[in-house]
Amino acid sequence: MARKRREPVDRDEARAIGALLRGLRRTAGYRAVQDAARAPGCPAARQTIYAYERGGLVPSLRQFLDLVRFYALGADGAPDAVRYEAIAAIVAALSLPAYHVTEAFDLMRRLHPAPGGDRPRRDGKDD
Repeated sequence: MARKRREPVDRDEARAIGALLRGLRRTAGYRAVQDAARAPGCPAARQTIYAYERGGLVPSLRQFLDLVRFYALGADGAPDAVRYEAIAAIVAALSLPAYHVTEAFDLMRRLHPAPGGDRPRRDGKDD
């Protein structure tokens, strides 16, 4: 199956995602983007991180999670504050329409059968 082109992300959402990454980077102790990009195991190049943080480029969910993992778990003994901010960043990002998670939950809710609907009985007998 051919890859589908991603829908454009709202500019405010792109900036919000960038702000989440920027805040997490700073909390992790990387004052400058180049410091993070030079660190061993950084999953993105300096220019890419700049683009994400400015909102000019929106990371895929995988790319976002890779950066969050790097910031929160990259350094041994990362302070709890970094881990908590990482959790908050993930929750905030997943609630944005850019990653379509809310759409997925809405679809699951709509697909769920109504209580007392036409479901077969557990004993296999029909009424």
